Amino acid sequence: MLEAQAPALPSERGQRLGNDEYLRDFRARDAAIRNGDSWKLERLQHFEEVGSPSRDALRRGDWAAALRLFEEGRDNLRGVQADEEARGSVFHRVRVVEEPLTPYVQWELHSLRISAEYGERVRILPAKLVAAAEVDELLPELTIQDGKVLFRVLYTDTGVPDGAIRFTAPDIVDSWAAYVRSTYAAAEDLASYFDRVVAPLPPPPAA
Repeated sequence: MLEAQAPALPSERGQRLGNDEYLRDFRARDAAIRNGDSWKLERLQHFEEVGSPSRDALRRGDWAAALRLFEEGRDNLRGVQADEEARGSVFHRVRVVEEPLTPYVQWELHSLRISAEYGERVRILPAKLVAAAEVDELLPELTIQDGKVLFRVLYTDTGVPDGAIRFTAPDIVDSWAAYVRSTYAAAEDLASYFDRVVAPLPPPPAA
């Protein structure tokens, strides 16, 4: 059972990072993980991916190209997973979804289905299950690395990446790690959700 309220995440207790600084710090910390778990909570239903040819194809309405480009990225995913397995790093993702799916989420779930084939642990959580925790605002976009650091990932109103706020206080990291684990436990495995909900859908409109 999910908590009716999510933990507090006061911005003043974190450090604001620009997009480049956030990406450098995230990648360095990720590469240093040994025998540790990481968690990601995704809530927004639309993002503007930067530097993704498949995302560009979705914007053009070229669904066939978007899916083909996902398939062409399998070798890279295989390499990423081999590296994570060698380091004992396990990545868990909770993807909150609203139905009917937005074009972006439909597109993203095709990508995550392939990622899951190579070991990423992805589960889908209906937005209604977190409604009680979202009376004042939506849940944040966040990543927790190895139980040591939490990044609240920021986006503009149009879904463009806008850096992050980094939190390292144990009380904040621990409380959010426990909350995200509870959402993961309440969520559905991506494979069954994909077969039931996503696979039957027609191609989405350009978005």
